[in-house]
Amino acid sequence: MHGEWQKVDSIAEFLLKTLGSAPDIAMVLGSGLKDAAFGLENEKSISFADIPGWPRSTVTGHSGVLRKGRIGGVEVLLQLGRVHLYEGYPVEEVVRPVRSIVAWGTRNVVMTNAAGGINPWLKPGMLMFIEDHLNLTGRNPLVGANDDARGQRFPDMTDAYSRNLRALLVEEASRMDIPFKMGVYAGLLGPSYETPAEVVMLRRLGADAVGMSTVLEAIAAVHMGAEVAGISCISNMAATYDGPKLSHDDVKETAGRVTEHLTRLLVALTGKLRRAR
Repeated sequence: MHGEWQKVDSIAEFLLKTLGSAPDIAMVLGSGLKDAAFGLENEKSISFADIPGWPRSTVTGHSGVLRKGRIGGVEVLLQLGRVHLYEGYPVEEVVRPVRSIVAWGTRNVVMTNAAGGINPWLKPGMLMFIEDHLNLTGRNPLVGANDDARGQRFPDMTDAYSRNLRALLVEEASRMDIPFKMGVYAGLLGPSYETPAEVVMLRRLGADAVGMSTVLEAIAAVHMGAEVAGISCISNMAATYDGPKLSHDDVKETAGRVTEHLTRLLVALTGKLRRAR
């Protein structure tokens, strides 16, 4: 891990020199959510390809750009895209971006993703605020020697998804009549979608939605002391024997339709953070 932390610190230093001081909040926009129409003041942007050591996504719908600017006096970073285990990246590279952002100095991180709905009260196009997760990837970013200066050897995950940030999201979504539910997100390895039998299993385990990201990044960020919020865009209902076939194009299309709601919600969240400072 020593060499990995050097890479993290090197990226954090590069971001400081290139984009300036660390943002108050970072937002990771997942599949199909890259087109969220954020108007940033004093914007600076940089491609993942131009950041030494930053892994590049190979998945369509992940544009691979960092955008930094201000929304109403709050410094915001938008990470458009991420990498996944199923692309062949090792776990340390999957979480390297969020570790670098937290090492830069950011303490609030919002993870978004496109997810399949398992609980029947979730519908495509709805947002689910993540209360907890099931890490079913078979990986954990904290395996190996621990650097006590970065975080505890055995970090508590009782409140992995910040109750404070979630309360702000609920307040603003309710105020703006944005449909949402709260639930448990199951993170799987992928890239194949789940079989109907696996969906039944996940429901019995307590999952409300399922996807292929977020859980490892959340663990890594919480380990370093960041506050994490998770938002799933329910892009489709998970597989059933008599249901429609699933496709990534449909996931992106549905996620794209909900970006207006997501944008309004995240802009409102920055306003809450501004008033709380």
